[in-house]
Amino acid sequence: MSRHDNTDLSPTSHGEEDSDVILTTVAEIEPEPIPGLNGVPVRWYDADRTESYTRITPFQEKHDTSVEFFYKPVTLSALACGLIVLAYVATTQDVLEEGRDKRRVGVYAAIAAFLGFAMIQFRDGPFIRPHPSFWRIILGVNLLYELALVFLLFQDLNTARQMMTYIDSSLGVPLPEKNYAEDCDLTPKTLWNAVDIFCLAHALGWFGKAMILRDYWFCWILSIAFELMEYSLQHQLPNFAECWWDHWILDVMVCNWLGTYLGMKFCQYFEVKPYEWRGFRQTRGIRSKAKRVLSQFSPHDFTAFKWGTATDFLHFSTVVLLLAVFLAAELNPFYLKSLLWMEPDHPIIILRLAFVFLCALPAVRELYQYINDPRRAVRMGQHVWLLLATIVTELLVITKWSKGQFAAPFPPMVKAGWALGLTLLVLYPTVQFGIPNARRYIRRHQKKGKAKSA
Repeated sequence: MSRHDNTDLSPTSHGEEDSDVILTTVAEIEPEPIPGLNGVPVRWYDADRTESYTRITPFQEKHDTSVEFFYKPVTLSALACGLIVLAYVATTQDVLEEGRDKRRVGVYAAIAAFLGFAMIQFRDGPFIRPHPSFWRIILGVNLLYELALVFLLFQDLNTARQMMTYIDSSLGVPLPEKNYAEDCDLTPKTLWNAVDIFCLAHALGWFGKAMILRDYWFCWILSIAFELMEYSLQHQLPNFAECWWDHWILDVMVCNWLGTYLGMKFCQYFEVKPYEWRGFRQTRGIRSKAKRVLSQFSPHDFTAFKWGTATDFLHFSTVVLLLAVFLAAELNPFYLKSLLWMEPDHPIIILRLAFVFLCALPAVRELYQYINDPRRAVRMGQHVWLLLATIVTELLVITKWSKGQFAAPFPPMVKAGWALGLTLLVLYPTVQFGIPNARRYIRRHQKKGKAKSA
């Protein structure tokens, strides 16, 4: 069949014979590719390091130029120093004899080696003060904690309690439950007796939450929501049972408000602070140099958060999700210490709270940029991703270990309150976003219908 008889071919198409001729001609003309550069093999040490293709662009493009010497790559030097220290500790007998259990020393060395790798090789986050490597270590600690939670997820509660004794031999003993709602008369004496070290912990905690969220209304909503959660869960955790004035006066109106107020003032100071970008070498005098060193532990720049809850459904969903994650992060340690028989002031509990605070600082900053600047933040940051996985894994561990531990059912009043809250949570976005969007959709299609009929 000729080309003229085949209607499927365009006037510029080649027939089968023409295609064979062209392919044969191209195969004869094009020479066999020669490996290397101009026939000479290229070795790794021959590469031109000034070319752009040899440079890896870091995740965080900006760094603190005022202390440039802190940002010079020292990966090989750090590797050499780390191996020397590791070899000394591993081969020196007198060092190992200082610890009774050499397995404990091995675990510490493995953790230190992993954190050393994290400090050098992990991606940078949103913060560059005091140094990006500090926040890489925080990310490494978060990853270690997540791996430990994944391991504990496959253990039963009794085994986990036994494992805790390897860390602290005083653990593994049931603790008496405390109740703070015994004397609820509102008198100066009862108020004074209720003031303890936990009031300071409340204020410090809300100071940290204000630094993380950087929003008055968000902190107030979270504060009230946590007190409501204490009401809802006091049938499972007796230490949540408090007097009404302990909930709303001592906690919300005094401790939480004071911590939030000071935290927001702290944020406002750094938001309007006149930053000095002169380097350490450019400063003169001991006082100026000392001030410059201390300023290294302050923010390089500061972003005020405007969550825009009522602007669109995306921001509303983000705020609700962040509120739920914060509540879970607040409630998880109470359940973990109850299940693992730990005192509230145990170092593990305190370290966990401090660790979550440090992880939440860059995580919330990454989430805010991911929601409000999607062109630059094309993917969710590593800090927020890993912290979200950590909180959810904690919930899974608690859910598994709680089977048979909390026999008391939810009171009817609690169920009614939860039903009302969930109804309002669905009703608000429906009225605020769903109905207006539906109206705009109907109007747009009505206009299109009129235009077509005309």
